[in-house]
Amino acid sequence: MEVESQQSVVPEPNNELRKRKSLAKVSLLILNFSMMVVGTAGSPLILRLYFLKGGKRIWLSSWLQTGGWPLILIPLLILYFRRGDKRIVVMSPSLFISCAFIGLLTGLDDWLYAYGVSYLPVSTSSILLSMQLAFTALFAFLLVRQRFTAYSVNAVVLLIVGAAMLGINSSGDRPKGESKEKYYLGFGMTLGAAALYGLVLPLVELSQIKYEKVRVPVTYRLVMEMQLVMGFFGTAFCTVGMIFNKDFTAIRHEAREFGLGETRYYIVLVGCAIIFQCFFLGTVGAIFYGSSLLAGVIIAVLLPITEVLAVAFFGEPFSSGKGIALGLSLWGFASYFYGEIKAKKARENVNGTT
Repeated sequence: MEVESQQSVVPEPNNELRKRKSLAKVSLLILNFSMMVVGTAGSPLILRLYFLKGGKRIWLSSWLQTGGWPLILIPLLILYFRRGDKRIVVMSPSLFISCAFIGLLTGLDDWLYAYGVSYLPVSTSSILLSMQLAFTALFAFLLVRQRFTAYSVNAVVLLIVGAAMLGINSSGDRPKGESKEKYYLGFGMTLGAAALYGLVLPLVELSQIKYEKVRVPVTYRLVMEMQLVMGFFGTAFCTVGMIFNKDFTAIRHEAREFGLGETRYYIVLVGCAIIFQCFFLGTVGAIFYGSSLLAGVIIAVLLPITEVLAVAFFGEPFSSGKGIALGLSLWGFASYFYGEIKAKKARENVNGTT
C-alpha cells in the first residue's frame, strides 16, 4: 500500500511543470501579440508623421526600422543570467548565415516601404500592405509546404481585387502638390515591400524548421537571437545607403527645420526605432508559436486599425473606393480565419478517430 501511495505522488511535479510551461507560453504569446499590435498600428503612423512634418531622408527612415536591434540585448542578458544555460549564443553558424541573408532582404524591404510611405497616405499604404498576406501564402506554399484551402484562395483573390480597386480609384487620393508619377511610384514601392516581406516571413519559418530538424527544438531565446542578427544586418544594409546619400551629415539640419521642433524630431526618430522593433520581434515570435501565414494574417487584420487612426490623426480622405477595398480586405481576413477553424476541426476529428 505504501508503494502505491508513493507512485501516485510521482506524476504531480510533472503536472506542475507542464502547467508552468503552458503559462509561460501563453504569457509570451500575449506579449508577442501586444508587440505586434503596437508595431503594426503605430509604425506607419510615426513614419508618416516624420515625412509630413518635413522629414525627407529615405535611407534614414529605412535605417530606423531596424536600428533598434540593440534593445533585444536587454532580454537576452536577463535570460543569460537567470537560466542555467551559460552559452553566449545558441544559434548555429548555418542559422546565423540564413538570418544575415534575411536581414539584408529586410533592409531592402525597409527602403521600399519608407519610399512608398513618403508618397502615400497611411490609409492607402496600409491597404496595400495587406497584400503581403497573399504573397506570404504563396511563398509559404512554395517554401514550407503550407496547404491551401478554398477559403485561403478566396482570401488571396479578395486582397488582390482590393489592391486593384485602390489603383483604379487613386485620382482623389493623392496628397496636395504631389505628382501622379510620384504617387504611382509610391504605390509600386509599397506593393514591392509587401511582396518582399511576404517572402521574408516564410524564410524565417523555413530557417526555424531546418534548425529544429538537425538540432534541438527552437526556443524563444533563439527567436530573439535570430531577430538580433536580422536587425543588425538590416541596419548595416541601410547604413551603407545613408553613407552614400550623406544622411548622417543632414540629420542636424533636418532637425532644425522639422515642423514639430528639434527636440521632437529626435523623439520621433527614437520612437520610430522602438515601435518598429516591437513589430519585428512580435512577428518573429508569432512565427515561432504558429506559422509565417499566421504572422501575415495578424499583420493584415491589424492594418484596418492603422487606417482608422490615420483618418483620425492626419485627416486623410477616406473615399468610397478605399472603403470598398477595406471591405474586401476584411472579407478576405474573415474567409481565411473561417477556413482555418474548419481545417482545425477536421484535423481534430481525424485524430479522434485514429
